[in-house]
Amino acid sequence: MSEVRQVGARLRALRHSRGWTLEDLAERAGMSPSTLSRLESGKRQASLELLVPLTRQLGITLDDLVTPAVPDPRVRRPVIRRDGLVIAPLAPEGSPVATYKITYPPAAVPPEPRVHDGYEWLYVLSGKLRLILGDQDLVLTRGEAAEFDTRVPHSMSAVGSRPAQVLSIFNNDGVRMHTHTSKGSPQAR
Repeated sequence: MSEVRQVGARLRALRHSRGWTLEDLAERAGMSPSTLSRLESGKRQASLELLVPLTRQLGITLDDLVTPAVPDPRVRRPVIRRDGLVIAPLAPEGSPVATYKITYPPAAVPPEPRVHDGYEWLYVLSGKLRLILGDQDLVLTRGEAAEFDTRVPHSMSAVGSRPAQVLSIFNNDGVRMHTHTSKGSPQAR
């Protein structure tokens, strides 16, 4: 019901954004300025008979006037602790792109490489991350990013005496993520 109560305020804002007076829009929509005034102030109930001509004149749809309330954007999922990792989910459950802040503990011996469908993009927030990817043994430091096909055997762990914190974005549908060059243009890998 709160969405319906916002119709008048949205009508007024749209009318003002076009620089129209009450009389301008009322005349275009074929209604009296007092009817439009009462509609905008919430003193008259919105009906299709009134809204359809107004939306046509404003160049919008009825859906534009009755926008649902914005849901709470906060992600409230528990932290996962597994095999020494601390995994903080940063995206809602079931999101098409899974995003995590992962803390990798230091490891003298890297974990066994794994494979799974998808692509991963990661960014090192702090520490040093050892990424074994196929035949490559890489060390990424704070501010470095990597993107890879997760069907290539890979493993990750912190190097040195401190944990490594990583922002990890994973898409298990196999859609490629893109990183950007220093000039900001997309570059597929």
